[in-house]
Amino acid sequence: MGAQKKGAARVSEDSEEQSRQRLQAILLADSFTTKFRPVTLERPKVLLPLVNVPMIDYTLAWLESAGIEEVFVFCCAHSLQVIEYLENSDWYSHPNLSVRTIESHKSISAGDALRYIYEQQTETSQIQGDFVLVSGDTVSNMPLADLIQEHRDRKKKDEKAIMTMVIKKSKSSPFTHQSRLGTDQLFIAVDPVTKQLLHYEDDKIDYAKRTVCLDKSLLSSNPSVLLYNDMQDCYIDICSPEVLSLFEDNFDYQHLRRHFVKGVLVDDIMGYKIFTHEIHSSYAARIDNFRSYDTVSKDIIQRWTYPYVPDINFSGNRPLKHGRQGMYRAVDAIQSRSADVGSSTVIGYSTKIGNGDKILNSVIGNGCSIGSNVVIEGSYIWNNVTIEDGCEIRNAIVCDGVIIRAGAVLQPGVVLSFKVVVGRDFVVPAYSKVSLLQQPTKEDSDEELEYADSSSGITDVLAGVHLQMESKASDLGPDGAGYIWEVCEGAHDEEWKHSVAPIPEDKLAEITQAMDDDDIDDESAVPNSGELKSDADSITTDVNDPIDDFEREVEGTFLRAVEEGIAVNLVILEVSSLRMSYNMESTDCTGAVFYSMMKLAVDTPHNSPGELYKNVASIITKWKGLLGNFVKETDEQIEVIMKFEEMCQESARELGPLFAQILHLLYDKDVLLEDAILRWAEEKAGADEADKVYLNQCETFIQWLKEASEEEDDDEEEEEKDG
Repeated sequence: MGAQKKGAARVSEDSEEQSRQRLQAILLADSFTTKFRPVTLERPKVLLPLVNVPMIDYTLAWLESAGIEEVFVFCCAHSLQVIEYLENSDWYSHPNLSVRTIESHKSISAGDALRYIYEQQTETSQIQGDFVLVSGDTVSNMPLADLIQEHRDRKKKDEKAIMTMVIKKSKSSPFTHQSRLGTDQLFIAVDPVTKQLLHYEDDKIDYAKRTVCLDKSLLSSNPSVLLYNDMQDCYIDICSPEVLSLFEDNFDYQHLRRHFVKGVLVDDIMGYKIFTHEIHSSYAARIDNFRSYDTVSKDIIQRWTYPYVPDINFSGNRPLKHGRQGMYRAVDAIQSRSADVGSSTVIGYSTKIGNGDKILNSVIGNGCSIGSNVVIEGSYIWNNVTIEDGCEIRNAIVCDGVIIRAGAVLQPGVVLSFKVVVGRDFVVPAYSKVSLLQQPTKEDSDEELEYADSSSGITDVLAGVHLQMESKASDLGPDGAGYIWEVCEGAHDEEWKHSVAPIPEDKLAEITQAMDDDDIDDESAVPNSGELKSDADSITTDVNDPIDDFEREVEGTFLRAVEEGIAVNLVILEVSSLRMSYNMESTDCTGAVFYSMMKLAVDTPHNSPGELYKNVASIITKWKGLLGNFVKETDEQIEVIMKFEEMCQESARELGPLFAQILHLLYDKDVLLEDAILRWAEEKAGADEADKVYLNQCETFIQWLKEASEEEDDDEEEEEKDG
């Protein structure tokens, strides 16, 4: 439990009542969906490994570090597995976090779960006040204390304010928002001043026309609204106790968003309100399908989720050694000298890697045995998996105890559930889902249902599975064991959206063509975001983002300091004050200050790249003290490099050819340290070639830093030996 605290300051105790309230959370340990079948027929989703750590550990570690003192874990499907795991983990004896379980075998939706908790509440009074509501498949490092206080302060002024939802802009992609594939597209309307949620739509958007219908009454009491089509719902909610009672009063509330949120928005009688809180630099994501599993895994490996990363002990997990190019390796892993283990790869404990193996952008679990000349790319191999010689595995998920015989091939998108055996030289077709359990004859049509009966006898079924195999030939070859599940009727075209496999070329072509068509569409198409005013017929899309306003304020402050010769310490105070008033993170300050300095260099007259470089050098030298105050941490230094990349690509492209020179300058001036530059390079190594333009430009400089770092490591080892 050694992860550093992030945002762990407790909520201010501004009243005697609140000072007695423990910070509490309700964690739903059942997703009530079927998207991870057949895997979740045997193990609950929250216990599935995410970069070799159970999903629920990421959620609990974050809640604990954010200051939550008591968590109620609601268990339904496979409840005994969840309870047993928690009882045997460090969480049950954690000094700062009380973890208690609530078990129900009858709940088949999130709504049922919250109704059951409310019924228990009348007897036990477990929930004492406002609480955080999350799922056990949530990964985040966002601070919660200030958000909880914001919710409480709002509730004091408006007793109808019962919920605050966390949202963030979707991660951008050169082609498409991959993390959103396979999930419903989200469209929301928000009051630009109060941030009250006015409209929430995730299932009635006309995707062909990219339009959505809004009721004119939306503007009757709101002079303007902010419309967003590029937001991600993090499914992190701060709730008042009234939320539980509303579920009790409305038995038709099943889905948290589709039923409850929409129900509150259209209920004019009760008048309850939901507000939004947008995060910018913090990380928050929920794993709701295999593609988001892949996306979040990569984010963890690339350290966006810090401190919840493989080389740090945050939940009783055994930390791995972090090497170059985003590689993580257990100290006792055995790797052949001829094996090629590439960037963005994780190798677990007691795992053996054979001769001539090639492993890239993959996670290998604990206790795995990998033969010779095996190729593993973009895949997730869980624990105690045996892979014999000459196999090829690309963009697949392989669960615990699977055996893959020599020469077998897993095509992209394959999911092998627990203890499946793939026969020798057998080729598993793309997007196949394979299990020792036969596919149910009747698929559940309600997406909210997920094997609700936790006493369905899965263990007994598995015990007799080999007897079944004797009477039915395996779908995986004569020496294999497992059934290939058929894709439900009408779902063939959707399989690629939910998969860990890259987007197929034909689908990518369709997406890019649709984007090109959007560029020439009429003005009625829904933009990513904009402002709709009551006296206007169209959406104004040049709405200021809070971060943009903050950067403009910082730039104005910096320019005034340059013109008036204001002392550095006074500028630091003013920028820090702006940060507080805009509620920004330290990295936002870092990026804004660096942006202001580089923009001044570009705006200062120059006739050649050489003169532009002199402008940069002069400004960095003079104002090093200002920038240095905001780059004390490695993450802040990386923010400088990322901001620099962004400027070179967008607002100040003439800086692009000077990227390597200016990076070297920032290093020479001690603004950026070696560790930050190398970590940025490691994280970039796994990116697409289009995103590695500036990394490639710095290749010589990066290599020099690596050699210098290795020499220092060797010198330290020699000193330790001499000592």
